[in-house]
Amino acid sequence: MTLYESNYIRLGWLVDDPRRLADRAVSEVRDDCPLELSVVERAPYTTTVTLSYLFDESGATIRDPGLELRIYHDARLTEVTAVGRPHAGLRHVHSRLPRSADGRWSVNVLLNKWLEYCVERGHRFAPAAG
Repeated sequence: MTLYESNYIRLGWLVDDPRRLADRAVSEVRDDCPLELSVVERAPYTTTVTLSYLFDESGATIRDPGLELRIYHDARLTEVTAVGRPHAGLRHVHSRLPRSADGRWSVNVLLNKWLEYCVERGHRFAPAAG
């Protein structure tokens, strides 16, 4: 649970109030890829989102790593619940992730480090207007 608590704290560095997220938001900073946060589902105690970098590849937008996150508002936890299909350039990295329960731990450690990295790069998401 400590890892999920840490993920929640780090996500909070990017998003002030996850309950007030816009359906889709993009953070753009100099010298980094655009970062997209999209709401998949809103429930009274949870919000499910996807978090991805946006890559332009031959005119098509590629989202990677396509992490689906469940945010537990009352418990103040965030966990990765699914990983999207990896971009061709990163498929070799994804193929090395364990596919067991430890795989969940590995991908949540990845999220933890990535959230910290995104904040260090200057990414932020403003709450939805209204």
